[in-house]
Amino acid sequence: MNEKELLQIAAKAADDKRAEDMIVLDMKGISLVSDYFIICHGNSDKQVQAIAREMKEKVEEAGFDVRKMEGFDEARWVLVDMGDVVAHIFHKDDRSYYKLERLWGDAPSLSAQELNL
Repeated sequence: MNEKELLQIAAKAADDKRAEDMIVLDMKGISLVSDYFIICHGNSDKQVQAIAREMKEKVEEAGFDVRKMEGFDEARWVLVDMGDVVAHIFHKDDRSYYKLERLWGDAPSLSAQELNL
């Protein structure tokens, strides 16, 4: 399995839990941390946690490792580190405050079609 498969599994898991305004940034050559960032949000603490939990479960079921998950209990900004893919799952209010999409505005984004969602 490769990073594209990992990305597809993680993005589909977020989509299955109705993550909103999902953006996937191709961070190759921009970030040393990972190759892809998934940025999305949920409208409540429970939805943010459901997205993160589903992502972790589906990724691990497929044989990939989740290195770390931070912020789950607070459910304001959950970071799911899967190595080549890092997901940023925000509560709607916090996403508009941090605006990560703007921070990496020079990174190309991938569409839902490219991810087969």
